[in-house]
Parts: sequence; C-alpha cells; structure tokens
Amino acid sequence: MTMNRRMFVQGSAALAAASTTPLLFAQGVLKIGYVSPQTGPLAPFGEADKWVIDQMTTAFKDGLMVGGRKLAVEIVLKDSQSNPNRAGEVANDLILKDRVALMLTAGTPETANPVSDACELNELPCISSVVPWQPWFFGRQGDPAKGFGWTYHMFWGLEDVIANFTNGWKSVATNKKVGGLFPNDGDGNAWGDKELGFPKPLASMGFTLTDPGRFQNGTQDFSAQIAAFKRDGCEIVTGVVIPPDAKTFLTQARQQAYRPKVITLGKALLFPGAIDALGELGHGLSTEVWWSPSHPFASSLTKQTAAQLAAAYESGTKRQWTQPIGFAHALFEVAANTLSRAKSAKAADVRDAVAATSMNTVVGAVKWGGQGPFRNVSKTPLVLGQWVKAPAGSKNKVELVIVDNQAAPAIPTGGKLALL
Repeated sequence: MTMNRRMFVQGSAALAAASTTPLLFAQGVLKIGYVSPQTGPLAPFGEADKWVIDQMTTAFKDGLMVGGRKLAVEIVLKDSQSNPNRAGEVANDLILKDRVALMLTAGTPETANPVSDACELNELPCISSVVPWQPWFFGRQGDPAKGFGWTYHMFWGLEDVIANFTNGWKSVATNKKVGGLFPNDGDGNAWGDKELGFPKPLASMGFTLTDPGRFQNGTQDFSAQIAAFKRDGCEIVTGVVIPPDAKTFLTQARQQAYRPKVITLGKALLFPGAIDALGELGHGLSTEVWWSPSHPFASSLTKQTAAQLAAAYESGTKRQWTQPIGFAHALFEVAANTLSRAKSAKAADVRDAVAATSMNTVVGAVKWGGQGPFRNVSKTPLVLGQWVKAPAGSKNKVELVIVDNQAAPAIPTGGKLALL
C-alpha cells in the first residue's frame, strides 16, 4: 500500500501523541544528538568532536535514506561540562525538546552513563563509547541476564586494560610492586573494585598492589599516596586519573624523591596536550591506546584509513592527533549504518537496527550480540603505548608509540616498553 501525505502526517501525529519522544521526520529532518565533555576537566575527551561533526555534516549533506525515505540530517552537540548532572539535563533536552531520533555519547562514565540512563528511561536508542564496559554496564546497575532495552555500548573492558598494562610490566625488570591511584568516581571505583577491577588479576599474576584508598578528583595533595608507595617500595604506579591530577601527582612525586620505574596511567595520559603540559615529566609514561594512526582500519563513511583520518585532523586543526577522533568518527559510522537499515525513524525501529549492527569501522569491527560479554556491549581492540620525545625535525614535541600488542596482534608495534 502506498502511504499518501495525509496518512503519513496522521501516523506521525499518532506517534507523537503516544510517545514522550516525538520525532521530526514528518518534516523530513532527522536529528542526531551528541553529548560529550566540551568544557571542564574532561574536555580533552571532547576536543575533536566539533571537527568530527563538521566532517559528518559534509558526509550527510545529501541526507540519509531511512525506511525508504530521504531525510535531511541535523547533528545537535551538547556539552556535559564534565558534570554527570549536566549530562543528564542536556540529554533530556535533546530527547524532549530537540526530539532527536538517535543519541550518541562518549567521554568517561561521568558523561556516558547519565546520558544512557536518560535514553533508557525515555525509550530512545543510544550508542555510547569511551568508557570501559564495566563502569558503563555495572555502574548503571545492569543485569547480565537482561541487559538494557535501548542503550548500546562500544569499547573495551577492564580485562583488556589489565592485560595490556601487565603485558607491558612483565616485559621489563621490576619488583612487581604496584601503587594504585583510584579516585572516587565511576572509573576509579571500577578499576579499584576487588572483584571487577585490578586487585584480583594482579594478585593472580604475582603483583602486589598498594591501594591507599579513594580520593576526590581535583585533589591538591598526593603526599599520603606517595608515602604509601615509597613505604611499600612500589616500582610501578598505575591508576585512572584526570589530567590535572596526574600533573599534581607526578610533580609532587618528583619533589618528594619518589621515582618509580614504570608509570602506566589510564585516562590522564591519553592526550598529547596533557603530555606537553608535563614537559620532561611526560617522557616515558605509558597508557592504553584505543585508537591511533597505526590501527589497520578504515572508515565505512569516508573510506579514510586511520592514518588518513589522523592526518586530516592535524591538517585541519593544526593540532596533534588524539585518540577520541577515531571513536567520535566511528559513532557516526554506526549511526549512519543503523539509520540506513532501520525500517523507519521510529524509536523502536532504530533501536532494532542498532541491535542488529555488524560492521567494520575506523576503530575496528562493531557487532552487538556476539562480540562482547552481554548483548548491549561490543568490544573493540586495545594495545599499550608509551610517550617518547619526538625526533628532531618533528612538528610535535612527543609521540605515542605502541609498545605491546599481545592483546591485539593486528595492530603493529613501533617499539618496546622502556623503563623511566
């Protein structure tokens, strides 16, 4: 049966009346919401988003076919301000006021979790990333037997970061005594969790963990942690801290004559700007690498390789490539693929298309229901990297070199982990 315009508008009106998330596809416009930290201490996670969205505006300039109908695409970016309450507020605005058809979000549990919760509550499909799956799933009280109805996640897990960190540590000579920096936030509580986090696997591998307890983000004094690490002879320091806290800890450790052989931190050491700000303190620090120009993947949307995407970013912004570029881009790859397969722009149809996703992206394969621990989680590959001083003549001060790929052999290494 052919649907005429009157029938279409009537159907749209009925949908709007029946749902808290009426969609704008009756006007031929489909909105995609995107929430990330543009300001605040987590802003480095959102640094590349506006550039990626400009790229996507070009990619979507001719619209998308959704359910046999060409729709114009509008991307609405909202700033979580690195604040969970704000993240939830802007997510609700996107759902109830902007009436987005699909939500995307990234950048630590403090942004992705409240946005995902708002979407679950309002029955709107959401794709999230840049949070290890444990703080995203269990941090939202996810039930492994049920999963979530509307929210889907693509990233690696704590088991992957633990494997990469320990693979690196095993490759160098240390006393296997580890000091842990775990703040009182979604990531810190997950990484330090006795069952889900670092303690149990480290003990099973013969590492001894000193965990002085949770601290608040933005703390100005790490003397207690440094004293505990010195007391126990910790030659390795690990944890998951925001960039300002890493700078405070590293500066005070040097002042207090604490010099571990290896410092491998999640979150804080991901970004070239944070390493530049540390000066020579940043040389030799190691961290997880979720995306880089070395990754052997290409975009389904623009056909750019990871290397070409990173080069385009550097050329367009005059800034060094940064890991979140790949995942911001990949979120839109999955969004475009999902919407092109959806039977309509109705929330349930878009959700069903998200759940059926199986595709290759610039961050690797994404597939829900078979590529993760639960049906809502699709895992992506992870390797270990180390920041080194850039060679003479380089336009950058530091470079992130992949030093261990045992967990993802398809991603090539550029060196081996060196002691500080």
